[in-house]
Amino acid sequence: MPNLNDTTRGRILYGGDYNPEQWPEETWHEDVRLMKRAGVNTVTLGVFSWARIEPRPGERDFGWLDRLMDLMHDHGVGVVLATPTASPPPWVGHLHPDTLPRDADGRTEWWGGRQHFSHSSATYRRLAAALTEDLAARYAGHPALTMWHINNEYCTYDWGDEAAARFRDWLRHRYGTLDALNTAWGTAFWSQNYGDWAEVLPPRHAHYMKNPTQVLDFKRFTSDMLLECYTAERDIVRRHTPHLPVTTNFMPLWAGQDAWRWAEEEDVVSVDLYPDPRDPSGAQGGALVQDMTRSQARGPWMLMEQAAGAVNWRPVNHPKPRGLNRLWSLQAVARGADAVCYFQWRQSRQGAEKFHSGMVGHAGEEGRTYQEAERLGADLARIAPRVSGSGVTADVAVLHDWHSWWAGDQEGRPSREVAYPDVLGAWHRALWRAHLTTDFAHPAHDLSGYRLVVVPQLYLLTDAAVDNLLAYVRGGGTLVCGFLTGVADQDDRVRPGGMDARLRDLFGIRTLHAWWPLEPGEEAGCEGGLRGTLWSEELEPDGTAEETVRYRGGELDGLPAVLRKGRAWYVSTLPDPDALRALLSRVAAGAGARPVLDGLPDEVEAVRRGELLFLLHHGREPVTVDVPGTHRDLLTETTVADRITLGRYGVAVLES
Repeated sequence: MPNLNDTTRGRILYGGDYNPEQWPEETWHEDVRLMKRAGVNTVTLGVFSWARIEPRPGERDFGWLDRLMDLMHDHGVGVVLATPTASPPPWVGHLHPDTLPRDADGRTEWWGGRQHFSHSSATYRRLAAALTEDLAARYAGHPALTMWHINNEYCTYDWGDEAAARFRDWLRHRYGTLDALNTAWGTAFWSQNYGDWAEVLPPRHAHYMKNPTQVLDFKRFTSDMLLECYTAERDIVRRHTPHLPVTTNFMPLWAGQDAWRWAEEEDVVSVDLYPDPRDPSGAQGGALVQDMTRSQARGPWMLMEQAAGAVNWRPVNHPKPRGLNRLWSLQAVARGADAVCYFQWRQSRQGAEKFHSGMVGHAGEEGRTYQEAERLGADLARIAPRVSGSGVTADVAVLHDWHSWWAGDQEGRPSREVAYPDVLGAWHRALWRAHLTTDFAHPAHDLSGYRLVVVPQLYLLTDAAVDNLLAYVRGGGTLVCGFLTGVADQDDRVRPGGMDARLRDLFGIRTLHAWWPLEPGEEAGCEGGLRGTLWSEELEPDGTAEETVRYRGGELDGLPAVLRKGRAWYVSTLPDPDALRALLSRVAAGAGARPVLDGLPDEVEAVRRGELLFLLHHGREPVTVDVPGTHRDLLTETTVADRITLGRYGVAVLES
């Protein structure tokens, strides 16, 4: 199958979403002039152009797009052509109300925004397929076309009648019989037993808590229905252009898609990434998404969207300070991106996103945003021949699974203060602050290539996943698990003892007596100055653990907070950030996983990609970094001997 290398061909793709239908045609020629000046070599066209291409049912207006495709080709700009099916025009909903999704309260989501389509609607799928067929047939042979982009940020839910019918079909395929469904859903509780498939509905508005396994299956179903929409359009464009790669853009760590499964269906894995410039953890949050996307891609990936400046959807939308856009863009390249793109090229003057920045902002080419985009384009051109197509090697894997997240995020859980993304972020942040490069992996993946595997929290684990973890440790790997791991099976059925018995034996736990969630701001004191936050557990060890850190004070005084048995560690609380960093640094060192460079300042991130060393300074004050030996900085084309000084948001790309 084609992949990203077939499009990059030794380059880093640079550009972004281009929506020229918002502008008069004379602006298009100004755009290509500025694109050439900024080093833009790729644009995504057509993302939200359904109404322009099909203004009335069955009509086609491709003339404007023909001229744009020709214009891009004439100026050496490749086109990632999108199927515009994320935002049907008003006539679709007006003539076909069955295409409109309904929420859990039965309210219709009307046109006037975007993503207003029912993933289960046969009419929507038929109209989307017809449009995709004509688009692919027309441009399959166009020399500007380099890649296909299907839809945009798949994120719709639907609780309507057609979705309900598809949900029942999906459940029949999964369980086969109503008896099996009743067993999986535990319908003996609250008299929920189903005697006829017609009784089964999506988890619509209920008087009190919904059946958690029904909710879990509905999330699985939604991900699968959206994936069907994607693959239907993908297969159409593949038939016309089997040599071109196909992608669709993920949203970072979004709860609605099982991105492990989706990534298997993509030729190119791409993501949209919008860290908050004012968030002190913004750089680490970006690194988390970059590591996860690279791991899903199993190699180079595409940063499909980011903001050149401010976004427009936070309560307060801050611009990026001078130099931050360059830093975060090069961070993505360091962590495996072979494409650095934006939403969007030119900032809109009308519509819901007119205050969302563009590479060309309202200030035009004289504005700082465009001038910084121009500088970044030159940087990417300098390093691309030495970077494009190369990989990032990691000795540490962080395990993540959407099904576990979905199951753990239920209404009746022990503490609503425990939010899975926050726990995952805290553990990844500790590894990032320890300067350890990490991959992400699914709990059923082959883990044998990693020195250290970290499980921040996997509430739901299948038997196969548990067996995989045990095999990894038996094979010589080091495993660290956080609290609330291995509690439930694939049907969200709590395992006997409150944790899988095999895991209890692995960690040296005889009995898990009780979960002791902590109040906001409450801490659990522990030996060695470790402070537990968010959670604690009443554990009785079985006497086989070789090392423990005990709780001090309170109801759990003297009981283990952290246990180690051989190469397996269990952490029954969320240690404070410094303690978690110290713990993981120690365990990693014992497993033979070390940072790229020793002695790095806290605000400097070091990542090795291929034969290059990226140094990224996330601070505002100059800092000196020791880099033993002689190197060539590809960004400045200067020689670096033994140490380098990085200024505000400074970056160096060193070749030995």
